[in-house]
Amino acid sequence: MRFITLDVFTSRPFAGNQLAVFLDARSIPESHLLPITREFNFSEVTFCYPPTDAQHTRRVRIFTPGGEVPFAGHPVVGTAAALALADGVAPGKFRFELGIGIVPVDVRVEGDELAWAEFSVAKMPEVGPQVPTMNTLAEILSLEASDLLGGMLNPQAVSCGYPFLLVPLKSMAALTRARVRVERWEQTLSKSWAPEIFVAARDANGGPQHWRARMFAPGINVPEDPATGSAVAAFGGWLAMKDAKPEGTFEWTVDQGVEMGRPSQLEVSADKAGGVVTAVRVAGRAVLMSEGKLRVR
Repeated sequence: MRFITLDVFTSRPFAGNQLAVFLDARSIPESHLLPITREFNFSEVTFCYPPTDAQHTRRVRIFTPGGEVPFAGHPVVGTAAALALADGVAPGKFRFELGIGIVPVDVRVEGDELAWAEFSVAKMPEVGPQVPTMNTLAEILSLEASDLLGGMLNPQAVSCGYPFLLVPLKSMAALTRARVRVERWEQTLSKSWAPEIFVAARDANGGPQHWRARMFAPGINVPEDPATGSAVAAFGGWLAMKDAKPEGTFEWTVDQGVEMGRPSQLEVSADKAGGVVTAVRVAGRAVLMSEGKLRVR
């Protein structure tokens, strides 16, 4: 079973979020998909199949060590790069069949081992139910309630196909200190609409549109993720919703994975018309790292 691996949301090796891609998964038994994912021990592994509609590029299934998910950002960017770099698919406009629906991806090859990709979300931002109090969230994150930003950016559960609990913080220092207390998380969030936590703080060195973030997902066996495109999509869509301007295109840069030693950079943009978010896009680069065969006897 042939696979390749990439580092995603980075342009250099040994950074970003690792991804394994099986370019043709038709021969892999269904019962092997999750064990294979756990063997790699990456945040996600993708398995590619011929599309059900010939006008689409591939049908793609995404697995975390905790199971299959309908949508995730870094697997979409990385799989698109893998097809263009290692499977002979001409770069351009891809259309992936995912569990969430059809996801368009623009792909550009920038070198023998480097590609850029940008996906558009299949679902506009959806705001979820009420979240725990500031005090409870602070306890979960090993912080003080005063570390949470609040106000117009009060913590909120948001989904662009995969839900996240968005928790803006007041400072980079608080972001660095954040640690999930798993027992408290299990008591309060594990069965909620958005159990995965995305914390972010403005990075003053990069300007007002620059954020740094971390994502914790103990429920899917990902203690911390180096780069989370689906969370950044939800975050960008939510920031656009909160902006008082009713029209236009809004753009942000999000750095993630710094605390893990896997620095990543994600570009997110959103369009608004008549005060409503009409599009959300996430872009980044991926670098080819390895190629091999997995043998299961």
